[in-house]
Amino acid sequence: MKADLHAHTTHSDGTKTVKEVIDMAHQNGMTVFSITDHDIVKDVTFAKKYASSLGMTFIPGVELSTLHQNKSVHVLGYFKNDGYKSAAMNDYYKMIKEGRENRARQFIKNLKQYYEIEITYESVLSFSRGIIARPHIGKAINQAYPEYSFDYIFDHFIGDYSEAYVPSTQLPVEEGVKLLRNNGAIAVLAHPTLLKKHIKEEVLAMDFDGIEARYYRNLKNEEELYRKYALENRIIITAGSDYHGIENDSKHGTVGEVYIEGTDLNAFLDALKEN
Repeated sequence: MKADLHAHTTHSDGTKTVKEVIDMAHQNGMTVFSITDHDIVKDVTFAKKYASSLGMTFIPGVELSTLHQNKSVHVLGYFKNDGYKSAAMNDYYKMIKEGRENRARQFIKNLKQYYEIEITYESVLSFSRGIIARPHIGKAINQAYPEYSFDYIFDHFIGDYSEAYVPSTQLPVEEGVKLLRNNGAIAVLAHPTLLKKHIKEEVLAMDFDGIEARYYRNLKNEEELYRKYALENRIIITAGSDYHGIENDSKHGTVGEVYIEGTDLNAFLDALKEN
């Protein structure tokens, strides 16, 4: 049994539908799979039934956008039951959707002010089928300025260190973790390798149920480091390709490229069974 527990679809900033991504997971040998779209959970009934027809187990998931010291920290949530459709979670989805729309408009203003990059909100929206995210802004820039690659756009114009950058939410990490747990989910720190250095130690000291120890962009020896962290803190580990399906994007993996199996997967599944 193998599990890739981090992937995105057209409901947030991925390019493939729920069915297409599940098909990829099946073709690449995954037996357990989770879609973790940014700040939204959709099509779970279909996903569970379709995955089951392929002999797979589908775990409802989400990737929450949270902040610590005004820097992005992503928290993966894996739902034990149907807490993803609670009133509290739906209020969160609505709040984030509206916040991301406002964020996109501010990004557009900042891009013009700092880099003389001119795009329209309508062009950004044309790439989104749900939650607006930075890849949609990146695509709009690439469409208007094809001389810039997607990676270059992310690194120079819309990345965390760019002058145009706008945080995606005002929800503190601790509140995000609490929201997930209150609605029957495991809270897992996503891609710790991407944490900003000046907040990393403080974030790792927070109370998570798990850590994404295996990740597409881990540096050498980081998996071993995060496995040790998990063992010392008695938490589970997860793995994720962080699949988006964006053309010429080196920042994310392919479905099934990174996975957990054996005792790691059993520990994850056992955690999902706990009340």
